Amino acid sequence: MSKKEVKFVNKVSAWLRKLNQREYLHHFGPKKYKFVHHAVALLLKEAMKCSFRRISKILELLGLKVPTYSALCKCRRRISIYLWNSLLKLTSGLQHEKVAIDATGFSRTNPSYHYIKRINRRKPIKSYAKLSALFDIEKKKFCAIRIRTKPRHDIKDAKYLLKRVEIQKTLFGDTAYDATMQIGCMNCVLR
Repeated sequence: MSKKEVKFVNKVSAWLRKLNQREYLHHFGPKKYKFVHHAVALLLKEAMKCSFRRISKILELLGLKVPTYSALCKCRRRISIYLWNSLLKLTSGLQHEKVAIDATGFSRTNPSYHYIKRINRRKPIKSYAKLSALFDIEKKKFCAIRIRTKPRHDIKDAKYLLKRVEIQKTLFGDTAYDATMQIGCMNCVLR
């Protein structure tokens, strides 16, 4: 195991200690793997954009202690959104000068056009998840995120996001965020 792998594991361990996270994510069952082993594997999986099986094999070949791919998949569901947001806040920094806000949608179901034609559906299927995010333009890091499964107006998520981040200078957004002036953003640039 090289020094870089050890540094990354130590860095994740330090983040979890700062968040006062317990050593094991679960109370029951055999305590084979600590939460840091799961967190390292999940973070590297997202960074390398690979599957659970592949990241499990790669980390095993590097000599790191890693759970099986099925345990990683189950662990991902158990981690609360509060912990992910806390890690995001910890890694993005405390002060943000120029921040952009926007939202996008992701399809939850993706039926084929053949299936839609076969069932004679005329209206499109509207089942999507909505992601609203604050993005630091200078540091190129996400500051805060909010995910919804039901459609809501962008301003509802803007209130939530702006409470979690301290913006020093400017907030950039489109016209959907016109009401942010009323929320309390002093230097808002809306386009």
